[in-house]
Amino acid sequence: MTTFTVHTADSAPAASRALLETAEQRFGGIPNLYGVLAEAPIAVEAYDALGSLLMRSSFTPTERHVVWFTINAYHDCHYCMAAHTFLAKGEKVPEAVIETARAVGTYEDAKLEALRVFTLALTENRGWVSPEELAAFLAAGFTKQNVLEIITVIAHKVLSNYTNHIVDTPVDDVFKRFTWTKPASKAA
Repeated sequence: MTTFTVHTADSAPAASRALLETAEQRFGGIPNLYGVLAEAPIAVEAYDALGSLLMRSSFTPTERHVVWFTINAYHDCHYCMAAHTFLAKGEKVPEAVIETARAVGTYEDAKLEALRVFTLALTENRGWVSPEELAAFLAAGFTKQNVLEIITVIAHKVLSNYTNHIVDTPVDDVFKRFTWTKPASKAA
């Protein structure tokens, strides 16, 4: 089995070190995903840049997390579900939204459910959604801008979810209380 290093600022390739030092200051430690991605400086830079950009999206924090959770659950990413649970709690996302996401359930709120359904359709079908699916999403109160923002979130999550699958990134201690396994009834 091939193992990957969870780099520190000292062990990382030179081109990744400054970003890891910045991440350490921002998060109070280097998240293991950053440490793994640091092996390829462009990967850690891309992940960090996309994450920063997504914080400026037009989505509310709750909507943004619904998109992240939907993609993470679809990809069965144990690391990102734990990390995003931690982050969602920090952003005061309602507990019911977090619990629904972790159960891979449906939202009672019609707008959040439309967001989940459309995000899932985009993810499952690799961007091929029907005109009816797009129309339903827009009719729920979302915009064309939101469509493109979801595609950007998918790019962000493909980078992290696929990396975590290949590497089996260890869940950081700070996220461990939010360890997640996809419910058996939702497993592919």
